[in-house]
Amino acid sequence: MRNTARITTAVLAAGALTLGLSACGADSSDTDGPLIVAASPVPHAEILNFVKDNLAKKEGLDLQVKEFTDYVTPNTATQDGSVGANYFQNKPYLDDFNKKNGTDIVPVVTVHLEPLGLYSHKVKKADDLKSGATVAVPNDTVNEARALKLLAAHGIITLKAGVGNEATPSDITKNPKNLKFKELEAAQTPRSLDDVDAAVVNGNYAIESDLKPSKDALVLESPKNNPYGNFIAVKKGNEDDPRVKKLAKLLTSPEVKKFIQDKYAGSVLASF
Repeated sequence: MRNTARITTAVLAAGALTLGLSACGADSSDTDGPLIVAASPVPHAEILNFVKDNLAKKEGLDLQVKEFTDYVTPNTATQDGSVGANYFQNKPYLDDFNKKNGTDIVPVVTVHLEPLGLYSHKVKKADDLKSGATVAVPNDTVNEARALKLLAAHGIITLKAGVGNEATPSDITKNPKNLKFKELEAAQTPRSLDDVDAAVVNGNYAIESDLKPSKDALVLESPKNNPYGNFIAVKKGNEDDPRVKKLAKLLTSPEVKKFIQDKYAGSVLASF
């Protein structure tokens, strides 16, 4: 079932435990204290840890990185002040999250793009998908629409004209291969590859699963005019926090651009 806020109880419990531990160590609203940033493990936390280990001290920034494996807790933690910022999402996802949850989180600076890709353990080319094949797609509103747009951009399906960031399989007007769609939590899509014919996987989860988007994807999103760049986000009103400004400056530095290029070799693209 499609639900932006869908998440397992276990993940929520783990997130709550992590937040509880972080809250004991520092007050994220204290601009003289450390800046706690919630992030997906790959590549977001890796990029942040590069900044922490190599750049932050010189800038006078005390940076703490808290990792989360879902797309909900980082925003709820930012909203309630358990963390000072987050780094994991794109603008269409954030807009949808704010609308559905009554939050007021805003982007600060865009850092990178993780191209969405179609992967398979069973075929080498998208054209080789058989009639009636099952394709797994993320079940949150924005990423499902993004997945369908990717397939449409490569002629695998056709979507209703003008469909936006809430597209669902019901908006498909042409489906030559009679593909069936299995909606899964985004983090589960790479794990489904042995059970489905193909899966559309977010870039961070692909990398975590040892998939190389630039090499392994059957089809891959183009970075040109792409609205899905990932950014640092804060609760509205905290954009001028001096710690956030320092982090924004460091995340868009030449050193970080080189780190992204060297480490991810095209699977993650700097957006600055």
